[in-house]
Amino acid sequence: MTDTESRAIVTLALMAAFADGDKHAREREEIKRIADGFSRAEAINLPTLYQDVLMQRVSVADLGAQLRSHGAKQLAYEMAVCVCDADGAHSEAERGFLADLRASLGLDAAASAAFTDEAQAIAAAPLAAGAAPAAPGGGPDPAELDQAILNAAILNGALELLPETLSTMAIIPLQMKLVYRVGKAYGFELDSGHIKDFVATVGVGLTSQYLEQAGRKLLGGLLGKVGGGLLGGLGKQAVSSGMSFTTTYALGHVARRYYAGGRQLSTEMLKGAYASVIQEAQGLQTRYLPAMQEKARTLDPRQVLSMVRGG
Repeated sequence: MTDTESRAIVTLALMAAFADGDKHAREREEIKRIADGFSRAEAINLPTLYQDVLMQRVSVADLGAQLRSHGAKQLAYEMAVCVCDADGAHSEAERGFLADLRASLGLDAAASAAFTDEAQAIAAAPLAAGAAPAAPGGGPDPAELDQAILNAAILNGALELLPETLSTMAIIPLQMKLVYRVGKAYGFELDSGHIKDFVATVGVGLTSQYLEQAGRKLLGGLLGKVGGGLLGGLGKQAVSSGMSFTTTYALGHVARRYYAGGRQLSTEMLKGAYASVIQEAQGLQTRYLPAMQEKARTLDPRQVLSMVRGG
């Protein structure tokens, strides 16, 4: 894939992020932070692309014309769908954006619809999952809950190693299911709205998180890659930031503190707890990288929807 095609794909993903015109200010700030965090030495200058999108200096038609290969066009559409669905099933405005993009790219309508339906099914997967086992004296078993959080972090770290766009998209629903499971272990029956608020409060944006995951994989040459070398240098590069492992680990443990304490922590306390656990998780990421790589070898990307529904 050429630098021009990569820039066009990232720009279309950013356009998708703002397609509904209803992003919360803190999500917009998080997207800007991510854009600024990518090195300006990269062939893709993400801060500039971010400004191009906000100032409406780019169009779907012009960007689509920069994509020459069918693979690049397909990847652009898939990333846009996943961005739109990162915070839940897409809106009417997002649906219109995706329809315009598909038409501009000249993609097969049936194949595109099939991918969109699968992405929406992942985004809308029910949260309900088995509660953590109770300890003999009542309440969750601490060791079992610790292991459940670690297993979820390793699984999401493994998904970050895979090149498929839906594998990347599955990370967020699985994080939400983990928070649901932790809350349920302490007697709280949570809905998706509450969990989204909790995740946003600690400082994790849903759309921005997907953009960062997918952006790093695309820049590392991993997204769309098939065949050999998956778990070699590119796989290590994709997980080098430890984003999916550390974010999942931190969300699980901060949720544990929050619900164990009866949801009494303030916004500032939650943010402080999250920042603290992120540092702990970053220290663990290298230790558990072999486990993530081994898990990635056993994952079947075709079973992502079943994984999210039954995780």
